[in-house]
Amino acid sequence: MTAAPRRREAQSLAVKRAEVEFHSFASLGEPERALRAYREENEKRADFLRRYWDWIGPASPFLEIGANAGHTSYMLVNEFGAEGFALDISADALRWGAVLQERWNLPRAPVRVAADALRLPFRDGSLRMVAAFQMLSQFMDIESVVLEVKRVLAPGGVFVFAEEPLRRLLSLGLYRCPYYESMKPWERRLYHWGLLGFLVRDVIGAGQEESYGIRQNHSLYLRDWHRMLARHFPERRYEVLVRENGALERWLKRIAVRLDPYRSLWRAAHLLGGILAAVCKKEGPAKAVPWAADRFEQVLQCPDCGGEFHRDAREALLCRRCGYQAPLEGGVYNLLASAEKKELYPGDRDDLIDFSRPGHERLLGEGFYQLEGVFGNRYRWMGERARARLVRLSDRPQRLRIRGYAPPEAFRTGKPVWIGVRAGDRELPRKVLERPGLFLYEADLDAGREYLLEIRAGPPWRAPGDDRVLTVNLSMIRLAPRD
Repeated sequence: MTAAPRRREAQSLAVKRAEVEFHSFASLGEPERALRAYREENEKRADFLRRYWDWIGPASPFLEIGANAGHTSYMLVNEFGAEGFALDISADALRWGAVLQERWNLPRAPVRVAADALRLPFRDGSLRMVAAFQMLSQFMDIESVVLEVKRVLAPGGVFVFAEEPLRRLLSLGLYRCPYYESMKPWERRLYHWGLLGFLVRDVIGAGQEESYGIRQNHSLYLRDWHRMLARHFPERRYEVLVRENGALERWLKRIAVRLDPYRSLWRAAHLLGGILAAVCKKEGPAKAVPWAADRFEQVLQCPDCGGEFHRDAREALLCRRCGYQAPLEGGVYNLLASAEKKELYPGDRDDLIDFSRPGHERLLGEGFYQLEGVFGNRYRWMGERARARLVRLSDRPQRLRIRGYAPPEAFRTGKPVWIGVRAGDRELPRKVLERPGLFLYEADLDAGREYLLEIRAGPPWRAPGDDRVLTVNLSMIRLAPRD
């Protein structure tokens, strides 16, 4: 059975493409930092789950959507004894799960599936629990995801989510502020005084994903979340966290709690924002779901036609109805609908330079230094100019997309950090970067079969003990349809 119809576009193809590209390298591009963050996240999520585990009841088979590298799914399998699936739109992010399993010495692993949360490749009523952590806000219509979760849950099944942002009433919403590490000195002072939250838009740190093309939906107040969930789940348990960043926010939080008739955090969450966690039960008496880990394909359905899957001798999934095939590649099944898979996973093509793929150098010209980094986060530094070539493979209007990183050293010269591109005879708009960190350069291109690119950046700088003249580093250059 196909997914329930959506009332409006919950997530554009451009955003899905950005998520695939971003999480492919960000999930474990800095292994030690990522592993530390994943462990800390798992500790918080495990504490939350244990508080409700008896109420949740049997959790197998479970599904985690937006699983990233799958670290929380590994926790569910190894600490909670559950069995099920880790799902993310980024197949490369899920492949990092093998590193987690090795580094953490974990004996068991979830089944890993690359798919779209808006079109889950699971049969109706086939799952006991669906979990989502810090991912619902990446959809412009969050209820579309909730409806799809409800479809695949069995009667009495449980939807668990956490770390979703609550809209803040007391904010001017002037701009998106980065994570603390990238804040300017004046922003850090305001943050510690408890004033920054009254100025900035949405959640602090959301600008990183936004700058890469991942759209964030921080439009729901606590009451909006409650009304939406109440439409679909008769039983619910909530936990609200209102952060206190500085003296002013601490004072306002205390006043809001005192003014609340139940001395709850709901009024403080409305005024100051925060994050929401919830455990929601689908209507109907809970019952066991037929499940065998060695026959996991029995709960799946074809993303193209909704048909049944079977596995062949090579562990590939094959649809009995339409012939859709999903081989097991690096421990991951890619179960995106065929049209989306073609757009989001184009493979080795002349309109894409992915510095993590072997052979990418055939499309590079002069001006790039040697390859650095680890798989998923490989890059090349460039000097003041570098050249590349891309070939158009689609009849649709094209957009140039360049992913790069601007280091703090580039900003210490006192001059604006910028990147510009000439495509053939046309000068594309220059982009000025305000802060160190990841950046995305995008510009529309004229019609043409081939694009000879001259990429320029500045200001130049030198690292101690390095005789190279450096500006920024790049990790991907590609053409993408204008969505």
